[in-house]
Amino acid sequence: MGWDALFASRAQRMRASEIRELLKLLEQPDIISFAGGIPDPALFPDEAFRLAYQAVLAEAGAGVALQYSVSEGFPPLRQWLVGQMAGIGIPCGIDNVMITSGSQQALDYLGKLLLSPNDTALVTWPTYLGAVQAFNAYEPRYDRLTPGLGNVTPAAYADGARQAGGRVKLAYLTPDFANPTGETMDRAARERMLDLADELDIAVIEDSAYQALRYDGEAVPSILALDIARHGDIEKTRTIYCGSFSKTLAPGLRVGWICAAKPVIAKLVLMKQAADLHSPSINQMAMHHVAENAFAAQVVKIRAAYRHRRDRMLAELERHMPEGVTWSRPEGGMFIWLTLPEGMDGAALLARSIETARVAFVPGRAFHADGSGGNTIRLSFSLAGDEAISAGIGRLGRLIAAR
Repeated sequence: MGWDALFASRAQRMRASEIRELLKLLEQPDIISFAGGIPDPALFPDEAFRLAYQAVLAEAGAGVALQYSVSEGFPPLRQWLVGQMAGIGIPCGIDNVMITSGSQQALDYLGKLLLSPNDTALVTWPTYLGAVQAFNAYEPRYDRLTPGLGNVTPAAYADGARQAGGRVKLAYLTPDFANPTGETMDRAARERMLDLADELDIAVIEDSAYQALRYDGEAVPSILALDIARHGDIEKTRTIYCGSFSKTLAPGLRVGWICAAKPVIAKLVLMKQAADLHSPSINQMAMHHVAENAFAAQVVKIRAAYRHRRDRMLAELERHMPEGVTWSRPEGGMFIWLTLPEGMDGAALLARSIETARVAFVPGRAFHADGSGGNTIRLSFSLAGDEAISAGIGRLGRLIAAR
């Protein structure tokens, strides 16, 4: 059967995730992995979820928890999120919030909603690999977004998009503790991003999966909060906020959300109806139960644990990395971004590291839409304990020094 002849043209842009492939290495007990940016399961509030599922089935009954539900999401969970959004300077109503199957589904829906073939998506170099994978299905081109510098004019972006046969439709950013760099946009850069979006008349997708994981420094207002401050009402904004419980409570339940103006939510609800009808009712109900009763304490617990691991990895990098290697110093999140000496390739280093040092990480080229960034790598500190961090960074430093 010649399946390739039947696949749509967009299928040619689908690529396996390098990170997902690397996660298979976790099954090998002698590998020290700094690859997957995944939460530590030892920190999951498993007892709270056990009680939550029992309570949901007892209080609501199987007829509700196991039944079809509304596409927008479980109303009490959405109402709880309205309160959370207000707490970070985003006043909104329940009709501005929709539940998704993790924020990854949100990115897929937004790509489908906003991108036609040959349209342009503005993304940072590097950017979150999962966003590029989600957008790729809708056949865009990418242009480099530099919100901290602002050295590309709106006219230049628009001209490039027209020459490619489309227009600029969106800018995608992770403003807090970005995946993969760990960097945070300051307020001035966020304001410049809104200025650019206003001039180009495009949507801004604010991926805030790590927003709750701040370990030090002052919190910066979200882009949507700044947009509301400019225009006075969420209905007048162009920013679409994507949130997730995956990094705070539990990734396996696949519960995320989108907060945006009602016309955006209304279109996304139609997509949800066509795709999977709704996210699992019982998972949303259990998530609401745990969020109401344990979210604040859980955030305090994981912040302390991940702060310690970040500090340990930064200290080991100072101790073991040879001259010519530099790295980010994130205020939160799960990642540290290393820049290797010029001419050293992260993918080649990974191959040698797996063979000899038994240390895994993600080569940086995977996060660049243009295939650049060969001399960069991403390290995650969220899953490794003290001994693994010390041993792994020591081995990696010696391997780099021996190039």
